[in-house]
Amino acid sequence: MLERGELASSWRRERWDSLRLLTPNWQSRLPGVAYEGGDPDGYMTAPEVAELIERFAHSARAPVRTGTEVTSVRRVGDDGYRVMTQHGEIQTRTVVIASGACNLPAVPAFADAVPADVEQITPFGYRNPDQLPDGGVLVVGASATGVQLAAELRRSGRPVTMSVGEHVRLPRTYRGRDVLWWMDASGVWDQRHHEVEDLTRARRLPSPQLVGTAERTTLDLNALVALGVELVGRWASVRDGLALFSGGLRNVCSLADLKMNRLLGSFDEWAHTSGSDAEVDPPERFAPTEPPPSPRWQLDLRSGEIRTILWATGFRPDYRWLDVPVLDAKGQLRHDGGVVHSPGLYALGLPVLRRRKSTFLYGIEDDAREVIGELGGYLAGGSRVRRGRETAR
Repeated sequence: MLERGELASSWRRERWDSLRLLTPNWQSRLPGVAYEGGDPDGYMTAPEVAELIERFAHSARAPVRTGTEVTSVRRVGDDGYRVMTQHGEIQTRTVVIASGACNLPAVPAFADAVPADVEQITPFGYRNPDQLPDGGVLVVGASATGVQLAAELRRSGRPVTMSVGEHVRLPRTYRGRDVLWWMDASGVWDQRHHEVEDLTRARRLPSPQLVGTAERTTLDLNALVALGVELVGRWASVRDGLALFSGGLRNVCSLADLKMNRLLGSFDEWAHTSGSDAEVDPPERFAPTEPPPSPRWQLDLRSGEIRTILWATGFRPDYRWLDVPVLDAKGQLRHDGGVVHSPGLYALGLPVLRRRKSTFLYGIEDDAREVIGELGGYLAGGSRVRRGRETAR
């Protein structure tokens, strides 16, 4: 196992100070390593996640080579792959890519047109409000990262404007249980990748608007407005120093509300049919999102109103080291449930790899067992059944 930094390096070096997992502690587990503290309904900090991963590595006696960055993976005829690192070369018949989908920030190209005196930062570089200059902050993106950082910056006393695009709205708790308990118990997270109607879209959905706090509070756009955050539409372009926003904010919010209520309705149906109604609180619904009646459609970045732009616009994988033609036009890995389109090449830890829970700590185990089963079959020279048809190795 090759790790470019120290064990759990990204959790130690690439997270902001106040970050906590979105999953409750009881749900944050790895094979043979579960949460052992006294707050099962709390949410782990980044250092606690790093400690969990370290405990798992030791308990599994994983042969991890730290400080070993992979610089190239290249197919070598029919014999497998040549893996180059700064410490030398490794020849192998198979490779599992477990580098994740969040290696680089996804910042739009028009960021280059932002005036030079406006500081720009991504979640990889952000640690806390004290590092930013005084003055207004424009947070771009309304997923989990965006809403968490917008709330933190607003509480620090800064004026905050949030540019809102497509987002997934969820309450932190529903009918007395964590909403992720419902996702797990009702079977939503176990939905298989080949059962998802639009798999490409599902793999690109932003993370839901959730935050892990001791109070288990809901952090949606209404909560941000109550804090004093100004909402504007999706940032479309920059022209002559002006940030131009789309006019579809109300529609975007209405669509997020609609999808949330459909999901909550499916939870209610599951609770009724499974006989679980008596174990949870009565059904509830939440106030619709209330964007401003006339949100601004432009903002002058030269006026001094905005001193910092925080790009919470998502992440993308980094495959610059992968010298195998298995990427699509958007730089995403072409694979079928983790079986990459090159013999002996596999992937783990990508969104909806085999199940909706694929990118969560506790969700990786089922995927890993199946993908490594595929790998074992390949090494054995056997064949596999894939979606009802026989495919030779």
